[in-house]
Amino acid sequence: MITQKMKYALKALLVLGDEARSPRPEPLTIEVIARRSGTPKRFLEQILLEVRNAGVVASIRGRSGGYTLIKRPEDVSISELLRLIDGPIAPLPCLSRRAYQRCEDCTDEASCRLRRVFSEVFWSYLILIESLSLADMLGTPDVAQAVLQDGAPA
Repeated sequence: MITQKMKYALKALLVLGDEARSPRPEPLTIEVIARRSGTPKRFLEQILLEVRNAGVVASIRGRSGGYTLIKRPEDVSISELLRLIDGPIAPLPCLSRRAYQRCEDCTDEASCRLRRVFSEVFWSYLILIESLSLADMLGTPDVAQAVLQDGAPA
């Protein structure tokens, strides 16, 4: 399950992506992003800082400043955003690519039935999530709505 913070990040990036595709894109202030995305302003500052540090958006100072998407939507990986905002996405620490840890109660990973079952499920999930980009969400409003809708089926 993605966190509320991740949902806010995606909503903000969708707003910035829509703006980038407009005929005359302009930097958007946090206030504008918050209003368009329905996201609380107090959370956006930290989220946009993280996304900016990852090279996805840029912040422009000054009177006509704000945030702008600097990566092409096709190059903004949803799986990378998940890892950036929420941390490891593996269901077990022994399956994580970037934050691997042996499970404390595991005596043998090769024969662990939990690891075997969850690795199959996780592999299927990875194939899907790593194929998604911000462009996919921008191009398919129904998918974006289903992903971001509060109370969506689990």
